[in-house]
Amino acid sequence: MLSIGGATTRVYLAVGVTDMRKGVDGLSGLVRSRMESDPASGHLFVFCNAGRTRLKVLYFDGSGTWLCAKRLERGRFEWPEDLGEEKKIALGATELAALVDGLELTQTRARRWWRRKIAA
Repeated sequence: MLSIGGATTRVYLAVGVTDMRKGVDGLSGLVRSRMESDPASGHLFVFCNAGRTRLKVLYFDGSGTWLCAKRLERGRFEWPEDLGEEKKIALGATELAALVDGLELTQTRARRWWRRKIAA
């Protein structure tokens, strides 16, 4: 079962455009090379196409790799473009849910509640 929970699971957006023809192996390679992360870390890695109408999420649950996809029938995802040297953006599970539900993350802000720091 795919579940995002706990403070140890992180969500990383791949900045810019990704070729959505890639499958598990191709996206795992992008996680290693472009995002400089380990695809088997248990974190979620999210990719978007050039038209910003499709998302793919890569997730390793300990026994295998999940590849989830969403295609919008209308509209576009709000997606970060080239940010210079930045290759990935860290989000929380709530922010990922908001993004997938169509909210523009740049137009919203999180309340400044106290949260326990997660060790990197």
